[in-house]
Amino acid sequence: MPKKILVSGMRTTGDLHLGHLEGTLKNWVNLQEDYECYFFAAVWHAFTDTIISDVKEKTHSMIIDWLSVGLDPEKSVIFRQSAMPQHAELSIILNNFTPLGWLERCPTYKDFVRDDSTRAGVSAGKLTYPVLMTADIAVYKADLVPVGKDQIPHMELSREIIRRFNQYAGDVLVEPKELLSDVPLMLGVDNRKMSKSYDNAINLREEPKSLKAKIQQMITDPQRIRKTDPGEPEVCNVYAYHKIYVKDKLEATADGCRTASIGCKDCKKILFERINNMLEPFRQKRAELEKQPDYITDVLKEGEKKASLVADQTIAEVRKGLGLYY
Repeated sequence: MPKKILVSGMRTTGDLHLGHLEGTLKNWVNLQEDYECYFFAAVWHAFTDTIISDVKEKTHSMIIDWLSVGLDPEKSVIFRQSAMPQHAELSIILNNFTPLGWLERCPTYKDFVRDDSTRAGVSAGKLTYPVLMTADIAVYKADLVPVGKDQIPHMELSREIIRRFNQYAGDVLVEPKELLSDVPLMLGVDNRKMSKSYDNAINLREEPKSLKAKIQQMITDPQRIRKTDPGEPEVCNVYAYHKIYVKDKLEATADGCRTASIGCKDCKKILFERINNMLEPFRQKRAELEKQPDYITDVLKEGEKKASLVADQTIAEVRKGLGLYY
């Protein structure tokens, strides 16, 4: 029985951080064992926010991070979206089957466009982002797309677009289903959303010195001013990280915080040791891969060759369904 097809991508917007690792990459590594996986560097999606000048460097850096944490080009198809014109062609076609109102009601667009002044500066690419996302998925006839709960509206919109196209052209494209994953809430060191723009992220490329400095900056229970003050771990960002990386000592840590038998520095020290130990094999693997730039190029070219075989077949069926013969 053939494996189900799974498709997902990640924007090439900069260094990857622990949020990417816990929310996406660890899940991808597990999924590649059971599904036919297509993982792509979403260059065009990144362009909807800003035009990137160092695309090649950012892309190669991201692929190295993927491989360092366990993605395997022997098990998954790894490629660049920007090297696949089939994505763009299908996106253009699907745009014509997508009412403007659907796009303007998309939650991420509504969140981004707060008033007329912000709306005036939004690119057409930002508005049609969900259509390109649909094309990315549909061109491989994906059965499943791994997403968090916040992305369910995007998946519903993708199915609506595909359904409308199929009503006209026949059952050419597959309506994908979401594969829900539990994404842990990870705030930045300043208790805001972990983001490159806030400079508050713990990156996968973090070296021990900078990792220790960032963890020392993390905000704890604001009511716990002195070590002798009892604290409430559930309001502490460090404890939220302990729930992910120090699960075996969680109860003792919570009790120690509430009884003031341990201090915030103690919790941060333990957290540093756990995250540093976790990142060390990634650092070693990354160091090996960075000495092999030709290997990364080969991984991408081989992935794009495999992806093209599937995408070309889909585009041929799409053209036939539309009556476009060449």
